[in-house]
Amino acid sequence: MPAGGLTLSSLRRGASLAWAARPRPRELWRRIARAIGDALPKGLYARSLIIIIAPVVLLQSVIAYTFMERHWQLVTRRLSAAVTADVAALIDIYESYPQGKDAETLTRIAGERLSLDLDILKGAKLPEPGPRPFFSILDEALSDEIRRQIRRPYWIDTVGRSSLIEIRVAIPDGVLRVLARRSQAYASNSHIFLLWMSGSSLVLLGVAILFLRNQIKPILRLAAVAESFGKGREIEFRPRGAREVRQAGHAFIEMKRRIERAMEQRTTMLNGVSHDLRTIITRFKLSLALVEQTAEVEDLRRDVDEMSRMLEAYLAFARGDSGEAAVPTDMRALLEDLRSDAERLGAHVDAVEIEGDALVTLKPDAMRRCLFNLAANAARYGETVAIVGKREARAFFVSIDDDGPGIPAEQREEVFKPFVRLDDARQDAGGSGLGLSIARDIARAHGGDVNLHDSPLGGLRATVRIPA
Repeated sequence: MPAGGLTLSSLRRGASLAWAARPRPRELWRRIARAIGDALPKGLYARSLIIIIAPVVLLQSVIAYTFMERHWQLVTRRLSAAVTADVAALIDIYESYPQGKDAETLTRIAGERLSLDLDILKGAKLPEPGPRPFFSILDEALSDEIRRQIRRPYWIDTVGRSSLIEIRVAIPDGVLRVLARRSQAYASNSHIFLLWMSGSSLVLLGVAILFLRNQIKPILRLAAVAESFGKGREIEFRPRGAREVRQAGHAFIEMKRRIERAMEQRTTMLNGVSHDLRTIITRFKLSLALVEQTAEVEDLRRDVDEMSRMLEAYLAFARGDSGEAAVPTDMRALLEDLRSDAERLGAHVDAVEIEGDALVTLKPDAMRRCLFNLAANAARYGETVAIVGKREARAFFVSIDDDGPGIPAEQREEVFKPFVRLDDARQDAGGSGLGLSIARDIARAHGGDVNLHDSPLGGLRATVRIPA
């Protein structure tokens, strides 16, 4: 049995668990794709630029690099062959002609005619071979040419001096050393490649930005018009841009017309229904006023009044805020009116505070109904009410606090459903169950929302968010 109580089966089981716990290829690919998606820009404009420019620049880089690399190799080999031929000629002159034994004459010829720095080292030996560079076209090409043309022991240094290369060749009485400029044996055109890539990329980027900006503008305009329509604001819109964008714009206009036509038909129907029902309720009231006033008649009158109030609440909920235009509204005046309404309902309004700019574009009558429903709910169940308005970056917030019993957190979304009355909560106990539903519908029609939280006063806080 292995030391430490480990058995072969436990080791196999551990290996199996480790193998099972390793990330699968599909899961690994999802992680990589998610990481790339998080790193990439989120806007359509930036992504379109990447989609257009990245493949073209990559393809251009590969083609240019391949072409330039072959060009450099060909030119470098030819230049190296020429330098090697000059060195071979100097060696032949030195060994074949008596004048070549004169080192001074040979050095002068090499310097004046061949632009080479020649030196004959009598009795010297070749240095030990040094490490070859990892990647050098010049070193490879020059070595091949020396082996092919001179066929003698040699030693070269192509990296020691940045602007010079050193060639040493063994001769019978010593070593012939030649110094040549790097440009004589090597073609370095990297600056041309960089200039070509940078220039073409900048031109491509400029053209892409110019055309994409004109294509993105209609999409942004369509999004702004759709957002404004959702907030109840009317903006003149004419589809522009590419065919697909114009098609989406015309579809939006047609959808907008259908919605407006449906709202108009609903409003017309509700007006007719409310007129007919009010006429019947008015007849009930007149009939009750003409009969003998008894306790039973008084009960019927209260029932008719309750029916009238419920009818108005139902019609207000169904009608919404149709027909009203959004205009710039001073929230200070609106909240002061709300304070007066809450005080008339018997609540003590502790404070009305406004922070920041109070001018907001909204439908004033609809928003007044929204805030009044929330304030009436607070005044019905609390003794003290606080109203605070605050302007933030892109929205205006109105908070209505009370010191009532509040609503449990798990039931706060239920109270926004139409006709819902919570047994132990505080939503429209004697009403129709539509007050908070109407308030949220109005806020959402403006592009905002209504949310309920715990109040610092101990009761409930209703927060209205209105996009500014």
